[in-house]
Amino acid sequence: MLFETNRSYLASLPRFSQDPAHFQTLLSTEDFREKLLDLISKAQSRIYITALYLQEDEAGAQILAALYAARASKPDLDIRIFVDWHRAQRGLIGAGAQAGNAAWYQKERLNHELNVPIYGVPAQTRELFGVLHLKGFVFDDTVVYSGASLNNVYLHVGDRYRYDRYHIIKNVALADSMVNFLQGEFLNSSAVYRLDLDTIPSTKQISPEIRQFRQRLKSAHYATHHAQDEVTGLGITPVVGVGKRNSLNRLIIKLLGAAQNRVQICTPYFNLPRTVIKEINRLLQRGVKVDIIVGEKKANDFYIPEGEPFKTIGALPYLYETHLRRFAKLHQLDIYRGQLNLMLWNDPGHSYHLKGIWIDDDYILLTGNNLNPRAFSLDLENALLIHDPKHELKAQLQTEKDMIAKNTKRINYYRELETLLDYPPPVKKLLTRLSRFRADRLVSRLL
Repeated sequence: MLFETNRSYLASLPRFSQDPAHFQTLLSTEDFREKLLDLISKAQSRIYITALYLQEDEAGAQILAALYAARASKPDLDIRIFVDWHRAQRGLIGAGAQAGNAAWYQKERLNHELNVPIYGVPAQTRELFGVLHLKGFVFDDTVVYSGASLNNVYLHVGDRYRYDRYHIIKNVALADSMVNFLQGEFLNSSAVYRLDLDTIPSTKQISPEIRQFRQRLKSAHYATHHAQDEVTGLGITPVVGVGKRNSLNRLIIKLLGAAQNRVQICTPYFNLPRTVIKEINRLLQRGVKVDIIVGEKKANDFYIPEGEPFKTIGALPYLYETHLRRFAKLHQLDIYRGQLNLMLWNDPGHSYHLKGIWIDDDYILLTGNNLNPRAFSLDLENALLIHDPKHELKAQLQTEKDMIAKNTKRINYYRELETLLDYPPPVKKLLTRLSRFRADRLVSRLL
């Protein structure tokens, strides 16, 4: 059977052996924030942080202050922070003209008179066509993997939080592999510049270097020469990908196709690539149970409550809901039979940012990949595939699933989801216009 072929492919991947006692799942944003601050303060040799952004707000200030404190107490500590080049040099969407986080990085460097390098990584010449979406923080020999960036809502500083997944993995070989990738691909690139210095070139000035950088990244991979092909117990395979038909995309499709009994998927935005939709359809046809947990539109980080000034970006949650309603309608029979479970997550006032895949009890994918067309073709993404043939993490991960399920509601009938007629007038007008010119498809691919 095809799933056996896919299983063979997964089993053939090199992996780093993992001690189950050194794999920890955190269950809240507060725990994540406190763990980051603790690991920063205790780091002895290296700190490598990779995130879409490190924001100038209270939470971002806590992290940056902790990094400067670590540098002051340990002058030889190797500290490197990598953020997206474009995101760091613009303001927040809809907030008007702003200097961006890079100006803050420069100010803090002058204030502290210490060296904490912050690099801007340009995954593309324009932000619309690709960003650094790589995840993973390394503290000495410990990897912290989460889809979260670093700001108030991701770290729950203030009243609101953005829920994500958080895993702490102590593994020397994995940490070395991830750091070696950053050193080899980013620090050695003429397209990557420090943003905490005031000599930043314009994107136009380095456009040729950015194009060469992106082209090289298409064939880049994590070094696994210290990995083992025949790990009998818990193991981890790191994967990176950018552009169409990359190795991470291939892994995701193979992973879905390897399911025998049950697949569980988390994604914050219901905007699945065609290849993923096709694979889910195949799973349902051969009787595999599929659970998809997605954020309700009010739990989307782009949602704008009624009564607040409307911005174009606020139509996105409604566009994703139309995709979900269409999918639910096509699979209503599978929903009735309990073979397909579409679950909406909503904790009023907060937002949902979970990503990942569980295959039976054998494989878990930790990733920042949103499982959307943008992630599959534009952004620089990575993931950690957890091989768990002996189900050594089953109890721990079930606790994580139970925590996720606390704020979810099952869709029993597709008409429970609103339609265009129910949406606020500005949203209705915009989506109607996009649909008329078939521009909604383009928007779905880019955002």
